[in-house]
Amino acid sequence: MVSDFDGTITEKDFYLLIAEKYMGPNAMAIWDEYRAGRLTHIEAMQSFFSHAPSNELELASMLQQTGLDPKFRESVEMLQAAEWDLIIVSAGSSWYIDRLLASAGVEAPVHSNPGVIESGRGLVLQSNRGSRFYSEDVGVDKSAVVRDALQNYERVAFAGDGPPDLPPALLVDPDLRFARGFLAEELQRLGQSFRSFRHWSEVAMACAGVLQRE
Repeated sequence: MVSDFDGTITEKDFYLLIAEKYMGPNAMAIWDEYRAGRLTHIEAMQSFFSHAPSNELELASMLQQTGLDPKFRESVEMLQAAEWDLIIVSAGSSWYIDRLLASAGVEAPVHSNPGVIESGRGLVLQSNRGSRFYSEDVGVDKSAVVRDALQNYERVAFAGDGPPDLPPALLVDPDLRFARGFLAEELQRLGQSFRSFRHWSEVAMACAGVLQRE
């Protein structure tokens, strides 16, 4: 089970929380720059994260506002009982993902952008160029993670919600392709089949059911 994190396992993207609390009404203009090709995806994310507070406790206090699926831990345990592994891929930052996983008592591989808090610079994303899944644009090549999983597992599912999730979603079987938000709309526009979900725990239940049906 390869899964995006922000807006997929959580209800809300962490960068949106920062934008709402620390940026003005024109914050989303950053995405106009990205869509116009003047910013890479990781540069756009860094633009949001640069407005984060430099106080680690203040930033960490926002973690619970992301709306982590309340059934996350039991859903992961359900997957594991059905012989599924969870791999998390994110164009955000492992800085907050690792903390949210720890708070939920969940351990899983995370492929994301490392980050550190620096005074006056907010949450600074760091390039993980040593990773075999490195992407210049996003920081993490989600498609490469999925392709690697396809070589090592009998079946691979993918769940996501944003623009970077479209290429990896198209690599998996439609019955194991889960989407919401932008990703669901784009797959529908392209005439591609997928399974919609409201909460990530629904994805876990569906995947565990695949093995049970067999």
